Amino acid sequence: MTVDPGDRIHFQDWGGPPAAGGPGSEAGRGVILVHGLSQTSWVWAQVARSLAERVHTVAMDLRGHGLSDAPTEDGAYDLDVLGDDVVAVAEGSGVLDAPDAAVVLAGHGFGAIVAVHGAIALGPKCAGVVLVDGGWESMEVSTGVDVDEFLRGLDEPPEVMGSMRSFLRDRAAFDSRTWDADQERAARATVVETHAGRVVPATRPHALEASVRAMFGYEPLATLARVAAPVVALVAGDDDTGSRGEALTAASMARVGAGLAAIQVVPYDAAGHNLMRYRPADVTAAILSLTD
Repeated sequence: MTVDPGDRIHFQDWGGPPAAGGPGSEAGRGVILVHGLSQTSWVWAQVARSLAERVHTVAMDLRGHGLSDAPTEDGAYDLDVLGDDVVAVAEGSGVLDAPDAAVVLAGHGFGAIVAVHGAIALGPKCAGVVLVDGGWESMEVSTGVDVDEFLRGLDEPPEVMGSMRSFLRDRAAFDSRTWDADQERAARATVVETHAGRVVPATRPHALEASVRAMFGYEPLATLARVAAPVVALVAGDDDTGSRGEALTAASMARVGAGLAAIQVVPYDAAGHNLMRYRPADVTAAILSLTD
């Protein structure tokens, strides 16, 4: 689909059950899935497939990622712009076509931040937000580095990028038990194989930098206090739960102070950041809990 001023945003429509009487569930609720930094919509494949049995499910490629355009204009990756892309996908995919339709937004990492801005832009058309291991904390505080140092640390080791085989072997080694065809396809979508046999990141460098700078400019307390819909946070257990937990508590209290419901927190012990890979059934259940 195309958004102003002519940028194309790609999404995958996983469909929904015919019994739902059209897009979304019987309650008229669908789901938009937003991937994280340097990923694509394929990272949601297992979750999306399960969701589509119950609700109309769409996974989008953020601008500069996957098959979406990568504009070069200043401000093209501002969080409000990315949030408007979410709204455009919700409208253009037909998820909001049903009477009284509303959409649940689920975002992973950086995608959680985008989902929050999409929820604000959607207003009453947003039925809930699921923050999948991100979206509630200041990046500079949580990482302990500034944006430029963070950008310098994004490069993969040369041996990992030496070939597609090396790259996939590295990704599989994160957890061989959860490596399958879905994970391989998601990994392949993040790189491009050169004629020399090496792989390079598929995310456009200018888009990656602009996205990271937008991510570091995110103000979680003020922003989450503007989301009227219920918010659920899924927290991976292998991260620093001390400072992250404090940030989550502060974000929840900011919502309460604004007269909104506290954030519902669901922790996952001994699980990595990519909860869609390590806990797909749980992520699916958390999203579905907001579609009832």
